[in-house]
Amino acid sequence: MNYAGMTRGNAPARVDMRSDTVTRPTDGMRAAMMAAEIGDDVYGDDPTVNALQDRVAGMLGKEAALFMSSGTQSNLCAMLGHCARGEEILTGSEYHVFIDEAGGASVLGGIMFAPMPIAADGSLNPDDIDRTVKPDDEHCPISTLLTLENTWHGRVIPAEKIHAAAQRGKDHGLAVHFDGARMMNACVKLGMSPAQLTAGADSVSMCMSKGLGAPAGTVLAGSKALIRRAHRARKLLGGGMRQVGVLAAAALYALDHHVERLADDHANAIRLGEQLRSLDKLDVDMDVVDSNMVFVNIPEGASAPLQAHLHARGILVNAAEPQMRLVTHLDCGADEVDLFVDEIRSFFA
Repeated sequence: MNYAGMTRGNAPARVDMRSDTVTRPTDGMRAAMMAAEIGDDVYGDDPTVNALQDRVAGMLGKEAALFMSSGTQSNLCAMLGHCARGEEILTGSEYHVFIDEAGGASVLGGIMFAPMPIAADGSLNPDDIDRTVKPDDEHCPISTLLTLENTWHGRVIPAEKIHAAAQRGKDHGLAVHFDGARMMNACVKLGMSPAQLTAGADSVSMCMSKGLGAPAGTVLAGSKALIRRAHRARKLLGGGMRQVGVLAAAALYALDHHVERLADDHANAIRLGEQLRSLDKLDVDMDVVDSNMVFVNIPEGASAPLQAHLHARGILVNAAEPQMRLVTHLDCGADEVDLFVDEIRSFFA
């Protein structure tokens, strides 16, 4: 049974560990949204959107930025902006742009993907880039773009590995796009600024609606020329949003108040993992708990009854077998972690 979105009697969930996308705006964020100065962003005159775009461009060391409805739309507009039909994107075989975005670049842009193996920490081997880039041959697509991401499945990829892959792509004349769905988690963990982490990227998608806790939105940053092309792609995709300053205000509030607190999510993930691995029937690899995700191996046949048990108690999870992913976030702190562990313990008892 699919418990997505379900709670007891339609009441808010007591604990929701499905993702960090489930956060709700705080009171301060709601106040900022209510007070936002707005205009028509399609005409470019929403001052709050413009302020957000300028701020993110500055944070990432880029010339310009564009507010998008989602990370998938931002990544797609970037790929359409970098590549023409018949060209090729090099990426990791388990990176989001390849496995979780409906093949949009291929479906809508006529762009091929060349997936490469990834290491256990989510990084790419620069030598695989050498092997995957196509020769200047009419039988081959034209290798144009390399996409990277950090974090990957909660793993924080070391900055030197990100930079090495980006540089190898540059050596082959590739543009580099950085999928920053949870990049601020990586920045906080590594103690780096966003500009430092993404220094080798020509474009960056920075998501606001995951750990940062805004209700929606991603900002794409890059050169003025790239953002111009991405703006056209956004229109093609129906992504023009009118008085969207209310969402931009939430994103600005998140940048002011919710960045450093990501360390709390990381600490709560460790708290969660340490407690769960003390239970005999669960297996937790604490070596992979780098940020706000915990992966738990559960016994065969336990998924459906476990979800039913938790759902009856107002707790939402995605408990796929053999591995359950649990995510800590703004609305899932230490108290929620402890409550969750108590209910897991009662189930397996």
